[in-house]
Amino acid sequence: MSRDIERYWARLRGKEDPFLKIGETNDRVIKGKSDVVWSLRDLDFEIGQGDAVGIIGRNGAGKSTLLKILSRVTSPTTGSVKVKGRIASLLEVGTGFHPELTGRENIFLNGAILGMRKAEIKRKFDEIVAFAGVDRYVDTPVKRYSSGMYVRLAFAVAAHLESEILIVDEVLAVGDAEFQKKCLGKMSAVSKGEGRTVLFVSHNMASIKNLCNTGMVLNNGLLHIINPVDNAIKEYNGLLKSSDITRVFSGNLKDKLLFKKINVNGSFDDNSIHNMSDAIKITISGEATAQLTKATFIISIYNAGVRLFTLRETKDGRTVEKGSFTAHFGIKAGVLRPGEYTIAIGAWGNTNDEWVWGLEAGVFTIAGVWTSSIRQADEGIINSEFIRLNE
Repeated sequence: MSRDIERYWARLRGKEDPFLKIGETNDRVIKGKSDVVWSLRDLDFEIGQGDAVGIIGRNGAGKSTLLKILSRVTSPTTGSVKVKGRIASLLEVGTGFHPELTGRENIFLNGAILGMRKAEIKRKFDEIVAFAGVDRYVDTPVKRYSSGMYVRLAFAVAAHLESEILIVDEVLAVGDAEFQKKCLGKMSAVSKGEGRTVLFVSHNMASIKNLCNTGMVLNNGLLHIINPVDNAIKEYNGLLKSSDITRVFSGNLKDKLLFKKINVNGSFDDNSIHNMSDAIKITISGEATAQLTKATFIISIYNAGVRLFTLRETKDGRTVEKGSFTAHFGIKAGVLRPGEYTIAIGAWGNTNDEWVWGLEAGVFTIAGVWTSSIRQADEGIINSEFIRLNE
């Protein structure tokens, strides 16, 4: 608010916006000299009617900010956005809902906000409630809904009311797997069947690929590429591979545990390739600037932006002396199907309040042909006791 007033005062005096000169690039891993950052800059694109566009990028790249600008929740500092048609947007759980109103009342309120007439909303009402699966609680104030119920109803309203443009952020992760599949099916029908424009932000590349025909990749607040979806995903994976392990960490232990190297089966090459018949051994190393009496090193394995499982090096932690450290993890052969996987790494300290975490610290590829005979247990990849080589 204070900066908006400063901008307004500068315009009144015929001066240049003071924040246009000092804003820095939106690179979340580099310490800046200014506390003003360009969330987005120099974006220039056009989306046609009926396009399904997947907006992808690393955390902090500016995806949600772009959707807020397109939804007119936030005004751009400079430049303009031209939109033809009514927009239904789902940016956060329960966007546009009033917590004191019932589900029924919020459906009519959202419809009115979108410019719908009461008769239009009534015609869609039963379909919305059935899709959301909240028949029993439709006359209950939404403040009593769980987050899952909230997002089910919010998505149902946004998708069924007759807007020309549907904007959905990655809030669908709140819902269960069955509802996520239902939502993706509805968005596909909205785009391909009804000719409405869909803008979809997700870290799930499989969903982006299935739903969208165009991909827009954002990187550090800049438009990296807008291309057919397969090319866009390939470019995005290329950005992940180029991540520097020393630049992606957060948490209050990041100055005490400095992660420097990661290798997969002895290879330090980014995106090394390994056969599905081989066990995967991951080693991380670095330097401790202070002694920790109880440190628990952890890694998470991701595929297409979805976390598959997390492993701990030791169950109860161990002492880490000041100086160099290494931590070792193992995954049994045949657990991971052919594909590309991203490694996130980190640690807890002496208490659960002490932590360090780094996404996109390494990438590796599993090669081979998947057959059912390769599976070693019915538990699947989520059962970490089955996966571990360590214990």
